[in-house]
Amino acid sequence: MNLETPKKFTGLVNQAHQVAANYFRPISRKYDKAEHAYPKELDLLAALLDGMNAGSPEAIGATSASKRRAATSVESGIKNGGNLSACLGVIELCWGDVGLLLAMPRQGLGNAAIAAVANDEQLERFGGTWAAMAITEPGCGSDSAAIRTTARKEGEHYILNGEKIFVTSGERADAVVVWATLDKGLGRAAIKSFVVEHGTSGMTVSRLEKKLGIKASDTASISFSDCRVPAANLLGNPQIDVQKGFAGVMETFDNTRPLVAGMAIGVAKAALDRTRELLQKVCRLDYAKPLLAVSHAEATLYRLEAEWEAARLLTLKAAWMADNQLPNSKEASVAKAKAGRVANEVTLKCVELVGALGYAEDELLEKWARDSKILDIFEGTQQIQLLIVARRLLGKSSSELK
Repeated sequence: MNLETPKKFTGLVNQAHQVAANYFRPISRKYDKAEHAYPKELDLLAALLDGMNAGSPEAIGATSASKRRAATSVESGIKNGGNLSACLGVIELCWGDVGLLLAMPRQGLGNAAIAAVANDEQLERFGGTWAAMAITEPGCGSDSAAIRTTARKEGEHYILNGEKIFVTSGERADAVVVWATLDKGLGRAAIKSFVVEHGTSGMTVSRLEKKLGIKASDTASISFSDCRVPAANLLGNPQIDVQKGFAGVMETFDNTRPLVAGMAIGVAKAALDRTRELLQKVCRLDYAKPLLAVSHAEATLYRLEAEWEAARLLTLKAAWMADNQLPNSKEASVAKAKAGRVANEVTLKCVELVGALGYAEDELLEKWARDSKILDIFEGTQQIQLLIVARRLLGKSSSELK
């Protein structure tokens, strides 16, 4: 297993790091304090990324995270493709600011969902669309199969009714990818995803959330009341396949969970880099010495770095498996669980290691500690990821192991 970043992605990683350092970091605190204000500086950056990514499977954004490219690729043998490149890009950008990445036009998790399950016609039609992802409902958190939002077929449209909460970029995005059930009696097999464009009659943004972190990104509640959505906006196959069950829709997570893990890796790296820089002013870091022969602060930093490296490799493996069309549901959940937990521990410990300096707004360390918490919660909580891993390891279904 080659643990180095593929050479063909070196330029992409360097570009993403420059964006993080010179574009995100300077405005990071500004939009942390101005919650719900749209970062207009991102418009130019988004346009530049669109130009860079056009027609390229080695793109920075979420739109390149798909197993479809791997399935249709003419390359033979091992491939390093869009999922790995997207993950590497996300890591570097989140070294700058997680909230600003989440606020980037056309780089949302809804775009990754479209890339994962849309047919060729839909890929072309929604190519320039900024899409948010709407799954969570009141009383239905991490259990995606318990979705109550309904979609009823009526001629050439589906009629959606229900409410979605905690929709990242729900107000700003051009459209929202909404999970809804075609038939509650058929359970999870009937859940499909729909692209609902803003301005569609019956769709209303009812509330914007005030949050602990990622304040540059808007988080909305959206209600659907007899919302008429064109039938052509149902992503993928409209037929209910009871045999395949929920797997078709859940494939989205195989692509998006490594991306969220990448976000956690990025913010944790930012905290480690800054803490190392500050600690070097008061102690000499010597990696050749055994842990028992160094200070507690040094030993803690070395342990955190080891945890971070483990999470990074698990994340890249999950993305690489998607590029090579290997089943990666378990690995995606392992990466998300590990990276989310590591990001929380690393950022909080880094605040602790540098003392009062890490707790004040003079440093971004306190912001990174707040931002990191969401990365262990959204796109499936820590507990849900561990449950999924347990099911895969034990060969149990969701009804057998709850």
